[in-house]
Amino acid sequence: MGIVILIIVLVVVVGLGVWLVASYNGLVKVKNRVESAWAQIEVQLNRRHDLIPNLVATVKGYAAHEGETLEKVISARNRAVAAETPGEQAQAEKEVSGALANVFALSEAYPDLKANQSFLALQSELTSSEDRVAYARQYYNDTVNTYNTKIASFPTVFMARAAGFGEREYFQAEGDARGPVSVEF
Repeated sequence: MGIVILIIVLVVVVGLGVWLVASYNGLVKVKNRVESAWAQIEVQLNRRHDLIPNLVATVKGYAAHEGETLEKVISARNRAVAAETPGEQAQAEKEVSGALANVFALSEAYPDLKANQSFLALQSELTSSEDRVAYARQYYNDTVNTYNTKIASFPTVFMARAAGFGEREYFQAEGDARGPVSVEF
């Protein structure tokens, strides 16, 4: 009888050990996916941010007296580059999008700018970047959802708390940041 109890205890301890290792490794795997997804957003945002100075330089040649609009673009870009959290990044990118919309609206007032090949190429590249950012943001938010669900699910929640796995923030517009961008001159 004593040996049977010992075998049962040993099986339970080994089973618990296997569960602990599998749970921890699963948490690490999904945490790394979240970090990789965030890195992809940063890659796409950096690509977008790198195009902005070229766009501003192109527009300056045609719309020199629109300096305030161009300064807003650069200022918004600088805030976006300095953002650290997904929430800060989302708010800063909303400002960048609004400022870029104003620059693109300038092309309507300047037919020569609208026909400029450099401007058209940059506009196309920025549109492409927007699509890539949207895809990367969707993937990131899906991955964060998987991670947050996993760390809150029973019984993994105990391992997550003990190992210090905390909830991650989604990359989304908040409050009045949702909705159409207004264009002003």
